[in-house]
Amino acid sequence: MVFSKTQLGHYADVMVWAMEEARRGGKFAKYDTVLLRYDVAAAPLAHAVYERLLRARYHAVARVNAPEDFARSLYTLADDKQLDFIAAGEKEFQGSVNGLISLRAPEDLTALKNVNPARIARAAVARKSLREIWDRSEQGGKFSWTLCNYPTEELAAQAGLSLKEYAAQMAKACFLNEKDPVKKWKEVMAQIADIGAWLSGMKIEKLHIETAHMDLEILLGEKRKFISGGGNNIPSFEIFTSPDWRGTRGVYYADLPSYRSGNYVTGVRLEFKNGRVVKASADKGQDFLRKMLAMDRGAAQVGEFSLTDRRFSKIDKFMADTLFDENFGGKHGNCHLAVGSSYADTFAGDVRKLDKKAKERLGFNDSSLHWDLINTEQKTVHALLKGGQTVLIYEKGRFMH
Repeated sequence: MVFSKTQLGHYADVMVWAMEEARRGGKFAKYDTVLLRYDVAAAPLAHAVYERLLRARYHAVARVNAPEDFARSLYTLADDKQLDFIAAGEKEFQGSVNGLISLRAPEDLTALKNVNPARIARAAVARKSLREIWDRSEQGGKFSWTLCNYPTEELAAQAGLSLKEYAAQMAKACFLNEKDPVKKWKEVMAQIADIGAWLSGMKIEKLHIETAHMDLEILLGEKRKFISGGGNNIPSFEIFTSPDWRGTRGVYYADLPSYRSGNYVTGVRLEFKNGRVVKASADKGQDFLRKMLAMDRGAAQVGEFSLTDRRFSKIDKFMADTLFDENFGGKHGNCHLAVGSSYADTFAGDVRKLDKKAKERLGFNDSSLHWDLINTEQKTVHALLKGGQTVLIYEKGRFMH
């Protein structure tokens, strides 16, 4: 077992707390329905979480995710009608769920490397309607979710670490060695939320990000705020917003590799003009990158921009998984830009009134894709305020708050 019994218990406590913490606009009630979705290798953690959900008097529904080779079979053997298929009752079930805890433990990160990306994209577009059910429930304060990873030999190998080293890095990042990890998370999230409030109160018009390989300008847009993870991801140290995609221009560069749908992509360079990617290249995985950006209209537009302060994150190694890599601390912290869908909860108003037309008017992006691309270079981030003043808000891996 990669974690001790005590660490497993701590992890399970954190995950149930994180799901509850992520709820916007209302608390969970007894006998609410919680979906526990997990990969086979994460069964030890899933069992610990399941027991805690039952003790908390939730209706816990456990579902095991199909292994990676099932997905490979689907994308290579299914015809278009099968790729578009959604099982009877699935939409109704998702509409009845109040919470989701997802435990990921991949055992083959490159299972889909020879699959036509267009097949993956088609299935993603077909299932967009399922994701929108939870998006609407979340906006209405009736649903929340969280996710985490469980160590596997595959993750460790792709990260260039032993399983023991990988698990130790994960335990450190998630505070599993603390006497009271939930208390520690509450303290850290309070500090991060304070920085988010500082940024949200600055009346920022634009952000200007510069590194050795990047020079990017992002229009924040009307009625935006910066938020921290708030329980949605464990770990989560990032502070992010969903900008007005129409005002993105310049070059973004991701120096950290990315695994996406079984493909390994590294050295991504995106050039934006009038809010859209006009040139896309990668040292590896370039064809896959371009096909993902062509998935739908919004796939080549910005959905999120995020910064992580190195003072909070203890992650200092490449982890071969976006959940940890987008929270990289290291020497310089990180920023990440997501192409694709935006997050409605970054709206600085009543999110329940943010309908499709309002999102379009405000420049919130819509897509079946959401792909985080991470930069860990030394960077400076300046904010151009609406009054014309320019303020340095991030340098040497930390916010200037």
